Amino acid sequence: MWGFLKIFARRKIKKEIVINAESLETRVATMEEGKLEDFFIERSSDDRIVGSIFKGRIQNLEDGLQAAFIDIGMKKNAFIHYWDMIPEDAARLEAEEGVETRRPSRRKKFSPGEMAKQFPVGSEIVVQVTKGAIGTKGPRVTANLSVPGRYLVMMPGTTLKGVSRKIEDAKERERLKKVLARLPSPGNNGMVVRTAGEGARAVSFARDVRALAEIWRDIEDGIQNHPAPCRLYQEPGLIERTVRDSLTEDVDRIVVDSREEYDRIRSVVSKYARRTRTRIQLYEGDAPIFEHFDVERQLENAFSRKVWLKSGGYLIVDETEALVAVDVNTGRHKGAQNQEDSIFEVNKEAVDEVSRQLRLRNVGGLVVIDFIDMKSRKHQNQIYRALKEALRRDKARTNVLPLSQLGLMEMTRQRQEESVRAATYQNCPYCEGRGKVKSALTMSVEIQRHIAEVMRRKKASSSNPLNIKITINPSVLDRLRNEDEEILVKMEERYHGHMTFVASANMHVEEFTIVNSQTNEELYSSAATPRAG
Repeated sequence: MWGFLKIFARRKIKKEIVINAESLETRVATMEEGKLEDFFIERSSDDRIVGSIFKGRIQNLEDGLQAAFIDIGMKKNAFIHYWDMIPEDAARLEAEEGVETRRPSRRKKFSPGEMAKQFPVGSEIVVQVTKGAIGTKGPRVTANLSVPGRYLVMMPGTTLKGVSRKIEDAKERERLKKVLARLPSPGNNGMVVRTAGEGARAVSFARDVRALAEIWRDIEDGIQNHPAPCRLYQEPGLIERTVRDSLTEDVDRIVVDSREEYDRIRSVVSKYARRTRTRIQLYEGDAPIFEHFDVERQLENAFSRKVWLKSGGYLIVDETEALVAVDVNTGRHKGAQNQEDSIFEVNKEAVDEVSRQLRLRNVGGLVVIDFIDMKSRKHQNQIYRALKEALRRDKARTNVLPLSQLGLMEMTRQRQEESVRAATYQNCPYCEGRGKVKSALTMSVEIQRHIAEVMRRKKASSSNPLNIKITINPSVLDRLRNEDEEILVKMEERYHGHMTFVASANMHVEEFTIVNSQTNEELYSSAATPRAG
């Protein structure tokens, strides 16, 4: 045990990937200088379909929506835009890691009946899932197919070849283009060099091509011989995807706590680059791996609604169904001498944390960031450029707009699956997802209102008084006993009744019952009235 710890403490690790593999759940954390930068989770019960290729059958065409619905064998039909049904080489290259090419043409508007000629209802189509089913919506698909390898991305349906725009060195780009030109293309399909290909040897690309060729043969066999709907290709599990996509030169090591997964990772790595096998390490410590590497604590902090910044400022992150709202606040910050510079410092620090939070939480769709108001146009532009730069490391596609006149920055982030929050949390059965419950004062007013209603309905009088028992939550009873007792005494005199209050710890703070003490007849129950969710 001590020998193991000595090995792990021997030198400062710059970047490492920590894998917690369990029977029901696999978690992967990317750490940089000990700080959590990326987090992924996958459950054994999940059927991850993003990236999967299906042979589907067109169910119906909706000219009004400019979209079609396709049966791919799932519970809900897949949704596809008309312009995604016709593969477009430039659009596909643009999507693959920002490869250098022209931008796709403006999306065409299809006239009624035009698509029915090419894609009649009942016909088959091969599509790939770009976004999983979220909430009540089915999966989103496209006919622009792409199959990632370690160093290359194969793009069926095109013969174009390119190099990722993220590889900036001119000499390296030229070398990679020459390597790419000499490589055979599986099925004459297009190929793109991924960022992981920077510095890789030609033999590594050849090995990748052979693996992609085998995948393509299986896809072709399914297209020709399997009836629709059927799955033709499925992306590997989280651990194998992590090794394939994230084990780059800047990663010092991958640490995993499962012997079985350790052996499997080394086997997978052998296919790509045998030299990197030494970077795979097995964790055998007594403490859970995420606790040993301080991932668990950082996860708890990362998913809080309030996220503190080192300067004393903080973020408030609210995730709704339609958008994610991020509010930046100065908090306890005491920095620059003048207010404008102090505000700029907090906003600048918030930029990196906002980018990190979007990755960790895996939120997508519309994001609105309310930075602290800056009067200086120079500072506003600096914050805008800083956020764009911080988002470059995000694998999901993003689009950022400059600060608006209201001081808000709007952006979009590609949504492929449910956020980590939606996947790991469920609505609180107590507050039913609101995050708040009615105050004791509100409940006191509500209870008094219904007591008066019951008294009037039962026509209580001095000659025929009504004895009632009210069962409530203890916190509400404290309010009634300590602050509203005088009001309740006056109610007894006014409505000719006698009230007995009983506390029940099992009762929801918003629930109460009113019962006739003499007959045990239930006169009112708030539980019978659904609470607002």
